[in-house]
Amino acid sequence: MTYRVTKTDDQWRDELSDEQYAVLREAGTERPWTGELLDEHRAGLYTCAACGAELFQSGTKFDSHCGWPSFYESINPDAVQLLTDDSHGMERTEVRCANCGSHLGHVFPDGFGTPTGDRYCMNSLSLGFAPAED
Repeated sequence: MTYRVTKTDDQWRDELSDEQYAVLREAGTERPWTGELLDEHRAGLYTCAACGAELFQSGTKFDSHCGWPSFYESINPDAVQLLTDDSHGMERTEVRCANCGSHLGHVFPDGFGTPTGDRYCMNSLSLGFAPAED
């Protein structure tokens, strides 16, 4: 897939922290219960930490008790790219930013009680947050 934002590995390394690079560009996962945005409850907009693309609205965030920020849908279907991930001996659905291809997390069909039934389990390191203006 061709992304609107493309950079060399050196450019990404210069712009991202080592931890962000490991998650966003190498499909890593931050440790559960450690992310800065896990307990963020203000109204606002969640963006891609790599390119700033809008990904999730705060109204779709819910506490899934999994240790990572969870959302039941993206801001629009074109905001994210869903790919089959068969690493670690299981099949999951990887979520990437559709604007730059950065790894965000995975989506699972176990968002019980949510309007969509989905749980977009995202790494805090892969997200930015812009609080709503009062």
